[in-house]
Amino acid sequence: MTRDPRSLSLWHDTADDDWTPRTALPGDRDADVAIVGAGYTGLWTAYYLARADPSLRIVVLEREVAGFGASGRNGGWCSALFPASMTWLARRYGRAAADAQHRAMQAAVEEVGAVAAHEGIECSWDKGGTVVVARTPVQLDRARQEVAAARGWGFDEDDLALLGPVDARERFAATGVLGATYTPHCAAIHPARLVRGLARAVERLGVVVHESTAVTRIAPGAVTTDRGRVRAGVVVRATEGYTPGLPGLRRALAPVYSLMIATEPLPEHVWLRIGLRDRETFSDHRHLVVYGQRTTDGRLAFGGRGAPYHFASQVRPEHDREPDTFAALRQVLVDMLPEVGDAAITHTWGGPLGIARDWCASVGLDRRTGLAWAGGYVGDGVATSNLAGRTLADLVLERSTELTALPWVGHRSPRWEPEPLRWLGVSAGLRVMTSADRVEHRTGRPARRADLVNRLLGH
Repeated sequence: MTRDPRSLSLWHDTADDDWTPRTALPGDRDADVAIVGAGYTGLWTAYYLARADPSLRIVVLEREVAGFGASGRNGGWCSALFPASMTWLARRYGRAAADAQHRAMQAAVEEVGAVAAHEGIECSWDKGGTVVVARTPVQLDRARQEVAAARGWGFDEDDLALLGPVDARERFAATGVLGATYTPHCAAIHPARLVRGLARAVERLGVVVHESTAVTRIAPGAVTTDRGRVRAGVVVRATEGYTPGLPGLRRALAPVYSLMIATEPLPEHVWLRIGLRDRETFSDHRHLVVYGQRTTDGRLAFGGRGAPYHFASQVRPEHDREPDTFAALRQVLVDMLPEVGDAAITHTWGGPLGIARDWCASVGLDRRTGLAWAGGYVGDGVATSNLAGRTLADLVLERSTELTALPWVGHRSPRWEPEPLRWLGVSAGLRVMTSADRVEHRTGRPARRADLVNRLLGH
């Protein structure tokens, strides 16, 4: 790794951790389970396997350092969001299965907090929920439709509530707030501290973590690296947005970048005007996703999905830095919160997230080959990866449980189109959603182009 990990993001810079890489793989070795990737998915899987069966020989292989990728750079939302909608899941797997998937996601939020407390991981876990404000009449209509749909699925106000303008501004006093949706099923966290704490927790359980070890090939029974081969009966791929860099997997997931900015710590009188007293995570009901949180040291960390997709699923360090996107994020943030217009931006960063062709995350184990996988979280991987880790542990141990019966288990997404079709499609989708927000802001009417994209995605 050429960069100091502390330069990767606000979270890396403030993790108060020793980023010296662990020992690289010293040569060929045998294991029961080899896990590729020391992010949330790989470490949660190792954690639950080691707790369930301490005799297992578990090896985690990481090209950089634990938490280098999205697990250390995300927006810090430990949420119950699942990328595939209830409607999509029900249409494919049935209503009961869709309900079970989303209830399992809600439980995963609590599980992350419980493990962090049990293992003494100080990751600033605060379950303040999520407030998504509506700042135009069109957005307010979408908020109402979302709540009505939730009621149709049997979710009540304890799951998703529609707030009037006064209650909405009480939680988050953005400009032009007409109302909001609020769910309690989200905690704000310091993501890098969580992933670094997980790495230490699995080591205490006897798991071996090798960093500075680049995996070059995954095959049944073995993982090939630049340092040697690990032979194992089960091989778990936990590489998310970096998956296309592995042989044969270029079209498995599309790595799309999400970028973030963070302000300097804001004075208390500014926070009294903004709100977020319970560290609610926040967004608004626009089409192109934005997201933010109040950090424990009083900053606003704010991000969005407007960065470009790079041809042939390229993932490069320079793609983490898009000055135009950073400038656009600051403009959106100041538009929402004029109080921060004079605040310095101290950190800018980004990284790739993994998107499956049908927008559905999945987890599974092919018992014939011993190859297991999880991913396609579309940026909502903090709690989803925990659910994946527990599910993979059950699958590896051949346990039939409620988790292994969930609809995403064994789901196979179609491959993305070859280039240049992949680049054209993803880029067009991003442009359409961006223009849809502009059209709605200008006309005050819903943008039909966004509905078309959502239908194509099954949303």
